[in-house]
Amino acid sequence: MRHIIRYVAVNWIFLWLPAWAQAPGAWTPEISMQVRGIGRVVPSPDGRLVAYTQSHTILEPGSSKTLTHLFLARADGSYRMQLTRGEGGAGSPSFSPDGRFVLFLSNRSDRPSLWRIPVDGGEAKRLTDWKGRLDGYQISPNGNWIAFTGVEPSEEEEKARKEKRDWRVLDENPRGSSLWVIPTEPSVHGKREVRSVFAASDHITGFDWSPDSRQIAFEHQPTPGEDTWVRSDVSEVEVESGRVRAMASTGAAEGEPRYSPDGRFLVFLRTPDPARWAGEEQIVLLPRQGGASRVLPNTWDEGPSIPGMESWFSPALIPRKAMGEILHWSFDSSRLLFTGEKGTRKVLYAVSLDGLTKAVYVPPNGIVSNATLNAKGTHAGLAIESPAEPPEAFVMHLSGGAPIRLSAANVNLPKHPLGETRRIQWKAKDGLQVEGLLTLPVGYESGKRYPLVLIIHGGPMGWFNENFLGNRDIYPLASFAAKGYAILRPNIRGSGGYGKKFRFANLNDWGGKDYADLMAGVDHVISTGVADPERLAVMGWSYGGYMTSWVITQTKRFKAAVVGAGVTNLWSCAGTMDIQGFLPDYFSGEPWDNLDAYLKHSPMYYVKGVTTPTLILHGEADRRVPISQGYELYNALRRQGVTTKMVVYPRMGHGPSEPNAALDIMRRHLDWVERYVR
Repeated sequence: MRHIIRYVAVNWIFLWLPAWAQAPGAWTPEISMQVRGIGRVVPSPDGRLVAYTQSHTILEPGSSKTLTHLFLARADGSYRMQLTRGEGGAGSPSFSPDGRFVLFLSNRSDRPSLWRIPVDGGEAKRLTDWKGRLDGYQISPNGNWIAFTGVEPSEEEEKARKEKRDWRVLDENPRGSSLWVIPTEPSVHGKREVRSVFAASDHITGFDWSPDSRQIAFEHQPTPGEDTWVRSDVSEVEVESGRVRAMASTGAAEGEPRYSPDGRFLVFLRTPDPARWAGEEQIVLLPRQGGASRVLPNTWDEGPSIPGMESWFSPALIPRKAMGEILHWSFDSSRLLFTGEKGTRKVLYAVSLDGLTKAVYVPPNGIVSNATLNAKGTHAGLAIESPAEPPEAFVMHLSGGAPIRLSAANVNLPKHPLGETRRIQWKAKDGLQVEGLLTLPVGYESGKRYPLVLIIHGGPMGWFNENFLGNRDIYPLASFAAKGYAILRPNIRGSGGYGKKFRFANLNDWGGKDYADLMAGVDHVISTGVADPERLAVMGWSYGGYMTSWVITQTKRFKAAVVGAGVTNLWSCAGTMDIQGFLPDYFSGEPWDNLDAYLKHSPMYYVKGVTTPTLILHGEADRRVPISQGYELYNALRRQGVTTKMVVYPRMGHGPSEPNAALDIMRRHLDWVERYVR
């Protein structure tokens, strides 16, 4: 069975199997597609209302997409309503300073625009008539202005596209995102004039208004390139005059500026110099009226974490920009709040200006994500989920008390049994303690051995957390458990959530001790009597795909493997991926300066003699790990007579964005393991 196929949308009737065609009472990939995602959760300035986004998939003839809309709820959980409707969708909600309106981005018109809608009912009105790309926005504290980042439209580029002469010269004249402002209310002529505030060649990635609405602090990097974040700086522009001054401009990467409510301080995140892809950030406190800046104490994971991505596939799939996110200041400017990873949990933290860090909210199990504070810093909105509970929107008062559930996004999901998930630990060969999540099969019986699926996360600085087992994801965890599989998701060295030393422990050593951590974890689950050593499968995406490729070149103990968007040849990947500095940072130099390391840590270097049946899944438009990486592995296996199949997904980048493709990926993971492991 040696063939490559191009994925096309399957017949829509097959997507929605009737109840009689499914195993009764069992979780399936089709049910996972019904799980609704919770995005940004934003309390109003007075804390009485909360706006949040809720997304669902649409799978029907001629349509495969995820649609997101806004909901509005009372903070006591007594009432909720859907605020936006229609095919265009809506996202990025925020309240006006007086709390009367919710602002949001939507492509309900002919292009993405900024809209606002009254909280007490009425029609939404478009605020921008911007013909270019609109990236993000923020309303000024006095409510008079809206700042946004975007790219001006280019009539010449559009003309070139129409005339089929839209070739491009790499790295020549990249068009970055600039900073603009518009008045919140129209002029007497009914117009809102757009005014440029900062339009230099740099690319702006984030910004914040000063409390008096006179200045904007912004993060900028030299180009829009995915790897130039390592040279990002923080500057401040005076809105009226356009005068700019540098606030943080060193060899480190600086970003995510936030003004204190009293206007005395600007805080931002700073990496070491030079910035490292494995991730390390500190919170820097800068007095605005002069004086030395100082670094606030570090967190458990030695860096505030990246916020949860609103897209519904795993946020741990891709190498991440190492800068994190400061959520907001408290109302009295005495402390900063942010989210951070701790083991398999994600926690809401606060750090005071005198350096005391404490957890504000630690879920009893599970994770918090998409946390947002209101403008006054008194309430936090957040999404909460756990292995047994799907995501819902919550709000909590920062003075204390338990979070209050606001949404009912997933209350109507089937109540099929889910396997129990346990946090387990084991010792690596060198004595390092490694942690992971073990999900037991539905109906687990102690003393009985089960087939085991080893899943390896991406990054490698990603990490497995206690998210909902039934989520819309590339791995059908709940479905595997329903079919009688145990699932091991290890956080091996190099993972986030366990501090800098652990996260940096795989530098120059991909396929070394991280591989040993994986095998020790599998051995541990076998030693407990849970896993059957003769029925093992392995799979992973991105770096997880790299490790899966590595595993099948090092051992024959696994009966099936699935390689998703995997790096297979470090040398060729280093020269073709969109983040050119990533692999040289992990392997202490460019391939031409450190060739032996790139060769000896590449699965392709050891591909001769592989026998494991291997399924390869890859997006045709993947710029992070180009599809040629999948072709290299597929052709090497095929030419050796190994049972293999490669599926190419048109339009797909480094992870699925089209629900049809995501469903196919879940099904193929399940079917491949069933065929060769069961």
